[in-house]
Amino acid sequence: MNTALNTVYHQRRQHLLAQMHAQGGGVALLPTAPEVMRNRDSDYPYRHDSHFYYLTGFSEPEAWLVLVAGEKDQAILFCREKNLEREIWDGFRHGPAHAQEKFGFDAAYAIEQLGSEMPRLLANQPAVFYALNSSRDLDHKLQRWLDAVRAQSRSGVTAPHAAFDLLHLIDEMRLFKDAHEIDIMRRAAQISAQAHVRAMQTAAPGKMEYEIEAELLHEFRRHGSQFPAYGSIVAGGANACVLHYRGNDAKLKDGDLLLIDAGCELDSYASDITRTFPVNGKFSAAQRTLYDIVLAAQAAAIAATQPSNRFIDPHNAAVNVLAQGLLDTGLLKGSLDEVLESGSYKQFYMHRTSHWIGMDVHDVGAYRELNARSEETASRILQPGMAMTIEPGLYIRPADGVPEHFWNIGIRIEDDALLTPTGCEILTSGVPNKADEIEALMRH
Repeated sequence: MNTALNTVYHQRRQHLLAQMHAQGGGVALLPTAPEVMRNRDSDYPYRHDSHFYYLTGFSEPEAWLVLVAGEKDQAILFCREKNLEREIWDGFRHGPAHAQEKFGFDAAYAIEQLGSEMPRLLANQPAVFYALNSSRDLDHKLQRWLDAVRAQSRSGVTAPHAAFDLLHLIDEMRLFKDAHEIDIMRRAAQISAQAHVRAMQTAAPGKMEYEIEAELLHEFRRHGSQFPAYGSIVAGGANACVLHYRGNDAKLKDGDLLLIDAGCELDSYASDITRTFPVNGKFSAAQRTLYDIVLAAQAAAIAATQPSNRFIDPHNAAVNVLAQGLLDTGLLKGSLDEVLESGSYKQFYMHRTSHWIGMDVHDVGAYRELNARSEETASRILQPGMAMTIEPGLYIRPADGVPEHFWNIGIRIEDDALLTPTGCEILTSGVPNKADEIEALMRH
């Protein structure tokens, strides 16, 4: 790892240690994710825990980070020993000594020493910081270590008397992206945009949804992405009205729309794009009417995505446009105020417009102000450095009173936005979203 990256992770650990000191100091415990068996003799591809990686840059399994906020702050790594025989089968291992030097820890031990070292590190500390109630295994390990400390009470050794939620502290740190993160997220968004362009250029009547999914995955990997950020949704026709459609096994039909919700993960950071376009390259009149409503809703939401506004404001802006559009098309009756108050628009738009994005596609961070005094002030105030999706949609299932030419049209348009001091930067603008631009792209 280069010096600049070491500095990034070191600074994050220092920031966390400062927060621990503000609560009286203590010891923080953070394991990475375990390896998970897929089926007999086969594991799922390993992916480290996001919180752990955010503070360490260390991607091997069977590892723990321990931070000591005391008279002398310490960042300690527990990891697998070097094992040349296992490396023949499973690949390179850093080992404690090399990991300490490369990743800038104050100390590093073999993972087998965790049980013997933790009572020593917890002794005479005022508090322990860990992911409260997140894992029975973690709870049991901590209980054993605390019991070992308490067993020394006659010798004047004390155990921590307070516990704090470590994840809450890290969540708030991760909510604000630093320059290193923003650079990776821009590149991830660019790769995903290229993949969506490829999908538009490849789609045609008679192809299978999974063929288009394969084009996405090809483009992700070709540009260095390690994984998809989530299971890709490739939904033709009525399948687009299933919000979390996963089949990806239907044939694309002439005259249908294709909704693709897909993004890559690059260097542990997610991207998230949705585009909807005609399989045959030409929107029908009904499709174009609804598509332009969703696009206008997204534009309104983007305009509302700026510092000092609240997280809920882009959603409200999108809902206003969608509701008015549903009235204009005759899909809803009444006045705009009546539609908004009754929530009748939720028949056709039933999800929120945004979520945080970062190391996880649905990233961490509170959506409400921590000390809100009323519902009016509850929604989080947007600030530079936050990153979020903007994804309005309309989903028209067959139903009484719904004109047949609108049936089975599902449309969602999603982009990733980074809050800036003056507004927001759309990271995923490399793939067109205007109907005319999409049709022009598909003609070539």
